[in-house]
Amino acid sequence: MVRTSVAIVGAGPRGTSVMERLLAHRAQDPLAGTSELHIHLIDPFEPGAGHVWRVEQSRLYLMNTQSFFPTVIPDQGVGAPAVAGCTFNAWRAAQAASPWGGLSDGDAHELRQLGANGFPSRALYGRYLRWCFEQLRRNAPAGTHITHHRSEAKRVVKNHAEGGFDVVLHDGGPLHVENVVLALGHVESKLSAAQAGLRDEARAHGLTYLPPAVPNDVDWDALPAGETVLVRGMGLNFFDVLGQLTEHRGGRFESTGGPAGESLRYVPSGREPVIVGASRRGTPYRAKAELQSYYPRSVSLRFLGEDAVAAIAARGETAGFDHDIWPLLYRDTLWAYYTTLARTRPEAVSARLLPELDALLHEGLRFGDPGWAARLKALLEELVQADHVLDLQGLARPLARHPLRAGAAARFSSHAQMDAAVLEYLVADAAGSALGEDDPVKMAIGALNAGRAVVKSLVADRGITQASWLGELRGWFEGFVEGLASGPPAVRMEQLAALVRAGVVHFSGPDPVVRLQHGVFTLRSPWVADAPWEARHLVEAFAPANNVQFSASLLVRNLLADGLIRPLLMLASDGQPVTTSGVDVTEPPYRPLDGTGVPVPGMYLLGLQLSSVQWGTAIAAEADAKYRSGYRTILDADAIAADILGC
Repeated sequence: MVRTSVAIVGAGPRGTSVMERLLAHRAQDPLAGTSELHIHLIDPFEPGAGHVWRVEQSRLYLMNTQSFFPTVIPDQGVGAPAVAGCTFNAWRAAQAASPWGGLSDGDAHELRQLGANGFPSRALYGRYLRWCFEQLRRNAPAGTHITHHRSEAKRVVKNHAEGGFDVVLHDGGPLHVENVVLALGHVESKLSAAQAGLRDEARAHGLTYLPPAVPNDVDWDALPAGETVLVRGMGLNFFDVLGQLTEHRGGRFESTGGPAGESLRYVPSGREPVIVGASRRGTPYRAKAELQSYYPRSVSLRFLGEDAVAAIAARGETAGFDHDIWPLLYRDTLWAYYTTLARTRPEAVSARLLPELDALLHEGLRFGDPGWAARLKALLEELVQADHVLDLQGLARPLARHPLRAGAAARFSSHAQMDAAVLEYLVADAAGSALGEDDPVKMAIGALNAGRAVVKSLVADRGITQASWLGELRGWFEGFVEGLASGPPAVRMEQLAALVRAGVVHFSGPDPVVRLQHGVFTLRSPWVADAPWEARHLVEAFAPANNVQFSASLLVRNLLADGLIRPLLMLASDGQPVTTSGVDVTEPPYRPLDGTGVPVPGMYLLGLQLSSVQWGTAIAAEADAKYRSGYRTILDADAIAADILGC
């Protein structure tokens, strides 16, 4: 009897995906009856849901994708799944006819209201993940043994006498296995020097400093009602903070019957603090358009399709983002915007626009034609009304359109003026989201989002130069596209606008500076000519940094210290080495390279710690994915499982 053993460290979605692939391969193996497979899942939290998707968390924490999007069970790209028909949306629909006995009352209530286009709570998605795990365990092929160790792994050591590894657990061990899969997900990170300084000073002055964290790990009751709370960061975690400090404390939103952007009013409970949001842009991420699909159906990538990336690889080239990729994606973005504009606002454009723009977009598809941008500018000035010309950089920095008046110290004279400007932005953005595929700006962003999916595959295939990855893709494009295409559900923008009108939320302005002065936190923006905000409470509304060098995880620190993993070094454009955020690994199935650069046999990596060879590692696997990157996690899990089982 052949015996194979594997420890999967981290039993959240990615660890569950590896388990599913192991079971699926074993179910198809005609020799499975002559072997045993021992799967050890190591996680202090429930398997399936893991840490981030815990089922007991507040239902105000929403997923950032709709019901039709996520899955942990494959529906394409690999062999038959271990259990069939189990995307989240299929599971959601099935609960109406045959509810699972493991549902809570809160789950059942949410499911009655949730449709395919709705945004599930993280708790409900965690319930789906728990259900998937239970189905996989129940239907495991004969000879398969699945054990959940409710503990943390603190060290993995090579066992030179017996081969394989010893996994040392916090509450005992070691556990001897032949293979180890690191599917760690979000782990704690050390604070930056500036953050640590604020934390230490806050302690000395009796202030509240809440560092970057998974939102459900935070004690929000530490922030008292009525006092000012500074919130640094206005990405997705910002909306999680708002929910806990408003609705969770008894406030409620009521319909006004008004248009998009003005459709809600907030009725305070009296337990809210005064919230001041701060970020480099000065505005929150733009909201998602209300669509029937993840990518707009009216948008197609005519220039940066998967075929364009394949053609670069076929020529034996490694792409530069600015040189090879952005010119194509920029054209797709322009075409999405102006075709939507011509369809929905024909009075804003000349009838000549689309044919002449189409011809111009096919000219000079790479850098090297300095006159192309000038010809584009002249064409748009002639054929498009001035207030309808697309300004991509302006979309990313919307407050920059407010001019600096002659003699003025700043663009905004007061905090009230800044709040009014951000509220205007929120209302306009919510109105655009409500228009869905009929909003030109949202369709331009939809093209960027679709192009991002293609770029993810390019990166995973190692098709982009290191200098371009460092200085271009991550240097400028990542922050640019995140603020436009990674925003919250549209309802969050409606709610935020209502909170601003209710006087609960204010904004600091762009490029904020936080200091601790005279025993309090101060927050000032050079864009606002007003006294700085002062507060005794500061929240860092960010996830913990995903960087193995600065990980606070005992396991990751020990793996580095023992030389079983190392961070990936890249060469920047000036030839200088740069230590990147992720682990240095082989091609799939992603074995880590040890301190001497040798692959570690029997050890594999999946998920966030692949951030130096993959881009956008946090998002879930996509059901019915349009692009390869949508099921990349499943492909990676499949490659790991196949290698472990020798398939």
